[in-house]
Amino acid sequence: MPQTVLLAEDDRAIRHALERALTLEGYEVTAVADGVEALAQAHRTPPDVLVLDVMMPGIDGLQVCRVLRAEGDRTPILMLTALVETADRIAGLDAGADDYVVKPFDVEEVFARLRALLRRTGDRADGATPDPAPAPAAAAKDTPGQVAAAGIRMDVQARRAWRGQRELELTRTEFELLELLVRNTGIVLDHATIYDRIWGYDFGPGSKNLAVYVGYLRRKLDQPGAPALIHTVRGVGYVLRED
Repeated sequence: MPQTVLLAEDDRAIRHALERALTLEGYEVTAVADGVEALAQAHRTPPDVLVLDVMMPGIDGLQVCRVLRAEGDRTPILMLTALVETADRIAGLDAGADDYVVKPFDVEEVFARLRALLRRTGDRADGATPDPAPAPAAAAKDTPGQVAAAGIRMDVQARRAWRGQRELELTRTEFELLELLVRNTGIVLDHATIYDRIWGYDFGPGSKNLAVYVGYLRRKLDQPGAPALIHTVRGVGYVLRED
C-alpha cells in the first residue's frame, strides 16, 4: 500500500508542484489549501505523514500542529517554512513538529526527510529501536524498554523521559536524539553519525538543523543549579555527560 501524505500549502504553484512530485515518488497525496481543510481531512482520513506550510491564511501550519498534538495525534509532521530565523524554526518544534524544510527547497530534500520520518514511525510500530552507535559497558543502565544515564531516565516504549523527578515534554525527534545521546553517554557523536541515526540523511556542513534541535533539547533539559548535560565538542559533534 502506498504511504499517504496530507499536504497543506496555500501557494497554488508550490502545492501542485509538490503534489505531483510526491505522487511520482509513489505517495498517495491529498493536497489542501489551508489549515481548516488540513484539520478536517486529518480527522476524516488520518494520513501517514503531514506536510504543512507554516504561513497560511486563517489557521496556519503551527496552529494545525498544536491542535493535532493537543488531541494526542502523534502522526509525523514536516513543516515548510520561508522563515529562516532560528527562533521561527524553534516555534515549529515547540508546536510539536518533527522536522522542517526551509523554502526554497530541493524536492529531494523533502523526499529524504519524509523517508526518515516514516522509517522511524515504522520502526516504532514494529517495536524496534534505532541501532545505537557502539557504547562502552555500563555507559547507561538499561532494563527492557528503558534506558537511564546522567540523571535521565527514558521509557522507550511509552516514549516518556525524565530528568530527576521532572518529566520532559519532547517531540518525536527530540526524544530520539536524547535517546541516542543517553545510550552513548560519555561518547562524542559526530554530526554525520547523529544525522544518519536520527534523520537517515546527512544534510551537509552548512545545515543548522542539528544545532537547532540540540539547542531546543538543552532548553528542556536545563534546570537551575543542575549541571549542563549536552556538551558541544567544537568541530566534531556532541556528547552527553555530567561535569
